[in-house]
Amino acid sequence: MGRRRRAQIRRVQPDPKFNSILVSRFINYLLWDGKKSTAQGIFYGALKVIEKLTKEDGLTVFERALNNVKPVLEVRPRRVGGATYQIPMEVRASRKETLAIRWVIKAARTRSEHRMEERLAQEIIAASRNEGIAIKKREEVHRMAEANKAFAHFRW
Repeated sequence: MGRRRRAQIRRVQPDPKFNSILVSRFINYLLWDGKKSTAQGIFYGALKVIEKLTKEDGLTVFERALNNVKPVLEVRPRRVGGATYQIPMEVRASRKETLAIRWVIKAARTRSEHRMEERLAQEIIAASRNEGIAIKKREEVHRMAEANKAFAHFRW
């Protein structure tokens, strides 16, 4: 753990199309090699694909998907007397959002569709229906927390 002062939290500008900070953060996580306009094109294209496939508003499907993927509990390592225990802890709100975004993007990148727009759209649709790779990841994290409930008294 660093002994310097805590890192300052940077405020993100809302995205130009929906004026949403959540969308802006998602695009920032999506970008590769600093190519923000490409990342925006992929995200907005994915929302169009979602609207075409589900006949619903793309932004509401996206928000529902992220809410479904957000974890409630996670395990954090804690060293107690020479042994390291995995201790289940509740997840802070900002970290919930960050993990959900990360998991959805990682899941989309592992999918087999041809274009990233399609991969992202399919993963967001799957997550909004409580299925898909990102939801499996959340369930896996919850299972780990449940399995290590016995060490909850080591919480700090």
